Amino acid sequence: MELSIDTSTNIVSLVLSQEGEAVAELSWHSRQNHTVELMPNLVSLLKQTKTTLSSLSAIFIARGPGSYNGLRVGMSTAKGLAFALNLPLISISTLEIEAFPFAYTGLPLCPIHNAGRGEIVAAIYQQKQGWHCLIAEHITTVDALIRQIKEPTLFCGEIPSEVVPQLQQELGKQAIIPEAMVRQRRAAYLAALGWQRYQNSDYDNPATLQPLYLRQPPITQPKKGGRKIPMTDIV
Repeated sequence: MELSIDTSTNIVSLVLSQEGEAVAELSWHSRQNHTVELMPNLVSLLKQTKTTLSSLSAIFIARGPGSYNGLRVGMSTAKGLAFALNLPLISISTLEIEAFPFAYTGLPLCPIHNAGRGEIVAAIYQQKQGWHCLIAEHITTVDALIRQIKEPTLFCGEIPSEVVPQLQQELGKQAIIPEAMVRQRRAAYLAALGWQRYQNSDYDNPATLQPLYLRQPPITQPKKGGRKIPMTDIV
């Protein structure tokens, strides 16, 4: 049995899987409460399925990009379990998880997230004689991304609402955008991708594995005698 943990954004998901096939899944919307919600929900999922930690064979974790707090909580939990149980740990890009359910189309797949400051995070994947990352995760603008698109492309992920009409207007029929509900990220896709790497013994080192942050967290230095402003969400 494998455990998949995805706390990349406010949509949090846990899955127990058997050889990459989801057996039980729990997803919820967290309002920056990952720290207090993750472990109780994990315990609940284990109890519901009558699964013990000792029966796990691997841990799969979404490594980002995404929320600073969310990724930190998920990664520390996954690494702690991997160390304590002496289990293989495998990390998968959050954007890759979002693209994977559309691999069957054979189209270029472009997951998008909001990066703030008028920018977005994007990558491009495609299933063509195997699953490939054509362009790795990077920060860009909508205009720059549109200039890159030369063929029909499926856009997925947590696309900001204002970006959807811009893609449709500028790209026309080249922009294929499923409904938001269909685009929702699930840890079941993380489980499938994690299992592929597990079969190849392609593990991460828990001691050195870190979340993927494309932008450093903005930390404001406190004024003399003032309080420190906490780190905000980043990608």
